[in-house]
Amino acid sequence: MKKWLILLLTVFLIAGCSSKKETDTAKENTKKLKKITVVLDWTPNTNHTGLYVAKAKGYFKDQGLDVDIIQPGETGADQLVASGKADFGVGYQEGVTQARVQGVPLVSIAAVIQHNTSGFASPVDKNIKAPKDFVGKTYGGWGSPVEKSVITSLMDKEHANANKVKIINMGDTDFFTAVKRDVDFAWIYYGWTGVEAELRHQKINMIYLTDYSKKLDYYTPVLETNEKMIANNPDTVKAFLKAASQGYEFAIKNPDQAADILIKAAPDLDPKLVKASQKWLSPKYQDDATKWGLQKKTVWENYASWMYDHKLLDKKLDAEKAFTNEFLPK
Repeated sequence: MKKWLILLLTVFLIAGCSSKKETDTAKENTKKLKKITVVLDWTPNTNHTGLYVAKAKGYFKDQGLDVDIIQPGETGADQLVASGKADFGVGYQEGVTQARVQGVPLVSIAAVIQHNTSGFASPVDKNIKAPKDFVGKTYGGWGSPVEKSVITSLMDKEHANANKVKIINMGDTDFFTAVKRDVDFAWIYYGWTGVEAELRHQKINMIYLTDYSKKLDYYTPVLETNEKMIANNPDTVKAFLKAASQGYEFAIKNPDQAADILIKAAPDLDPKLVKASQKWLSPKYQDDATKWGLQKKTVWENYASWMYDHKLLDKKLDAEKAFTNEFLPK
């Protein structure tokens, strides 16, 4: 009887030690994770799915990262990343270009989508089928100088007068409310608002920027960081992009499952919209590139030259400092 009691106590002792070791190991592994912050450009949507997938599937954790995905608030992602208050962010080629010319050390490290899927949208009853039809209409935007320049450049190709377009700032008003009440057309991403129009059975006319100028086929959005992060923590940048790449690659191959992950992370979103948007957008993440995230120097140079020609930049961009493919998985 004593032998059995001793044996039983020994088993419990070993099990207890083993359990304690496992707990200690788990704690040690958690301690080893490096805490980083990623700030979005806007509220969560399918442009961001790969990041949420990487977090939910443990891809970030596998790379030794504990990632907090936050929304920008009043301070934009560019400012937070440039100042080092956020390690990474979701931005736009336009913003990075302007920042670089002004001496702000932002760097684009991956293209979320390979081609520009944005354009000017309007309800079909507005009869806006081409840029020349902007004449006499009201455009609703967010107050950026680039908006007037893009409208002008498109209208110039059809010898139409951009001064005959009324431009107002519609703030946070959503597209569907604005076109019913305040404006005739607005600038949207088809992959979100255009897909939502389909779900609402509201027919729209879409004028894509890329149909009128190859220089307007720029990267929007991008993942960005700052020069200090690249110089001091290159392994962290590499680890972050390894996981993000896995997240977007998963979303490319599994749009329905990826949509479920985004819906769970952002439950306020309309599940039907997320599902439909993800199905539309997933093939466009990588598109014709050899791998997700890849950026071309010509794309950066072309858009920068367009911005410079339209007096949106004070000087020309050094494209090689504005972006890098160095940290993408080989």
